[in-house]
Amino acid sequence: MTVGVWLVGGRGSVAVTSIVGASALRAGLVPGTGCVTELPEFRAAGLAGFGDLVFGGHDRVSTPLTKRAGELAASGVLPAALVRAVHDDLVRADADIRLAPAGESQAETAATLQADLRDFRDRYGLDRVVVVNVSSTEPLAAAHPAHATAADLNVALRRGEAVLPPSALYAYAAFSAGCSYVDFTPSTGARLPALAEIARRRGLPYAGNDGKTGETLLKSVLAPMFARRHLHVRSWSGVNLLGGGDGATLADPGANAAKSASKQRVLKETLGYQPQGAVRIEYVEDIGDFKTAWDLVTFSGFLGTGMRLEFTWHGCDSALAAPLVLDLARLTGAAHAAGRVGPLHELAFFFKDPLGDVAHGFAEQWQALTAFAAGLGAESPA
Repeated sequence: MTVGVWLVGGRGSVAVTSIVGASALRAGLVPGTGCVTELPEFRAAGLAGFGDLVFGGHDRVSTPLTKRAGELAASGVLPAALVRAVHDDLVRADADIRLAPAGESQAETAATLQADLRDFRDRYGLDRVVVVNVSSTEPLAAAHPAHATAADLNVALRRGEAVLPPSALYAYAAFSAGCSYVDFTPSTGARLPALAEIARRRGLPYAGNDGKTGETLLKSVLAPMFARRHLHVRSWSGVNLLGGGDGATLADPGANAAKSASKQRVLKETLGYQPQGAVRIEYVEDIGDFKTAWDLVTFSGFLGTGMRLEFTWHGCDSALAAPLVLDLARLTGAAHAAGRVGPLHELAFFFKDPLGDVAHGFAEQWQALTAFAAGLGAESPA
């Protein structure tokens, strides 16, 4: 099965690291460290191989992938020797990164996006195309009556109204072109009822939102520990320092609020209550594509004795996110092939703010994911 991976934000750090990583894995230059789907539990799931992934995408900038990969190597994200080894693959993928349409109505933009997706699928004879949003976080979107039904949305678009945030417009175009969709950001994406209706009618799966790569990953492991030991978490506060493009985007208050809300959901869902404290996100240009999170947890135990836990997480955002992008593309492509339709709740393992009413603890999400993979193996076409 050949799967096209269409990256919204195709020249960004996460996208470039994903493309470099897939090329290196295809050539056997690196092990699959960080790729969940390379674990034994997924070997019978009928997933596309790394050699069966074809990359394309949209971006607002035209910087060549080879230059972007060189910049990431210079900043310590990618090994320079690896970038040189996959140079030709980057040149080939670069030809399929289109400039995002601008200056058109949303209906015209959606038509252009659909045409690009269909052309990509047809030129390569792809079995499935998965659109993955790895672009910048957008501010929280206000509710709009045009989001109520697919018919309302289509009428509004035909009238020339701008009713969809960018991530939702990409989801609309993806579904209209017969492609599945994954939102790796905390943006609106496919979470609108009208888009869910379109996906259901077209028989398409989708997943999201906001890839879980660092501080929230630790929360999903630690919060169940407190809950199951019946320890009361009194406060949980965090400070996140980010550089790079993501950090610059999150300097905007609207995008910052969307990201912070996504990061906090796991605590209330896992503990059953919301402890005091908040997450603060700050942009520190000097640390580039790396990020640092410091958390302070205060809790009380037997007889009300007060205690505390502190942890620091320092990681490379692109290197943490890219293997998950590959995992999600492989799993969503296989789900589409197996006839799955609608939100893929079982992929909550990968997200801070997953779709639906799902468990947020790491262990429960892992069990749901592996059961899902086993089911895909049983349902995959011969």
